Amino acid sequence: MLFRDSASAVAAESLAGSLFVRLIDQFVHKHGHKPSPSEVRSWERSIPALTNALLDAGLGMVEVLLEYSLPLNSKRADVVLAGVHPSTGEPSFVVVELKQWSSALPEDGEPLLCRVDAYTRPVLNPIEQVRGYCNYLIAFNGALAAHPERLSGVAFLHNATEFGVQGLYEVPQDERGRLFTTERRGEFVQYLRSKLKPVSGAEAADQLLAGKVAPSKQLMTVAAEEVREREQFVLLDEQRVAYELVLRAVRQAQRSDHKEVVVITGGPGTGKSVIALSLLGDLYRRGVTALHATGSSSFTTTMRRVAGARRREVQELFKYFNSFMSAERNGLDVLICDEAHRIRETSANRYTRAAQRTGKPQIEELIDAARVPVFLLDEHQVVRPGEMGTVAQIRAAAAVKGLGCQVVELDSQFRCGG
Repeated sequence: MLFRDSASAVAAESLAGSLFVRLIDQFVHKHGHKPSPSEVRSWERSIPALTNALLDAGLGMVEVLLEYSLPLNSKRADVVLAGVHPSTGEPSFVVVELKQWSSALPEDGEPLLCRVDAYTRPVLNPIEQVRGYCNYLIAFNGALAAHPERLSGVAFLHNATEFGVQGLYEVPQDERGRLFTTERRGEFVQYLRSKLKPVSGAEAADQLLAGKVAPSKQLMTVAAEEVREREQFVLLDEQRVAYELVLRAVRQAQRSDHKEVVVITGGPGTGKSVIALSLLGDLYRRGVTALHATGSSSFTTTMRRVAGARRREVQELFKYFNSFMSAERNGLDVLICDEAHRIRETSANRYTRAAQRTGKPQIEELIDAARVPVFLLDEHQVVRPGEMGTVAQIRAAAAVKGLGCQVVELDSQFRCGG
């Protein structure tokens, strides 16, 4: 969290211009570098829009937590409002996602993703974005885990018209995910009044900040369940975008003779394996044929041992990259290639039979094996001799085959208990 005070105090500092200086100073202190100019502009334009709505609602005493950091995660919610519920008298919290967008369109008929002029790639629908933040907070903050009904989520698109974002409403709304535009500002004010009472929210904010941080079940200990029950993990922002792009590619492959490559990049802790396991769990429930593969013996062995602890057949879901030398072309719907920076120039080694020594690049074998090959990799990992997995190489291999290649970059950390 970069700053905390009552709505009235935040509005006053914003009007004086001192709020943004303090936010920049706090950001530098916390992150070691200055915020981008676009982030500073978003503070200057969006925070006043929210505080004005709070003051119009008579909620000047509500506590405002700006740039609230999600626990064990580098993602930040724009604002968390803390106060007292007008009906129950219990603490009440509202996560607010602020957007400067004037318009947004669903991505290729998929309302969970949307296109905005300011971005070159699809982004998550803000209804789903704020819902993800709420679900994540409930899973990780002890103050909310026992009282999930105390948390609500809303996206306020203070520059948007209803016409400009009408496609976003195709995503179902609920208590943890709602959307209001500038044309519905009056409804937004009433919404705030329905969640917060015009009394001090300082004590509620104290409770939230004092909530015990406990990560949900660690990746390796729930791998077996995760293959069947994706909901063990909450995917946020780019993680959810990557997840939905893969599912969209699968749907297109099922509807027509379509094939597409998806590349997901990110450093350690950005949630690549969480995405992989989430996809496997969902794909299996949908009856989609999918396998997980890596080039790391230790990682594959661990996944097999943990995921197959109760049912040994589960172990067969985890393969090695060189398992697809003679695989049927497009025999799988999806092949998830984890740690793809470990791809080798060729699958052949000294034990490979002469008949299988085709000289075919391993990256080509993996692309050929499935309708939707998915590559998860960290380009900054040290590549050992003979290894060659990079985004550029995967793009090039896809281009040679005339295939589209979607790339999603995970720029935040999703730490699974170390």
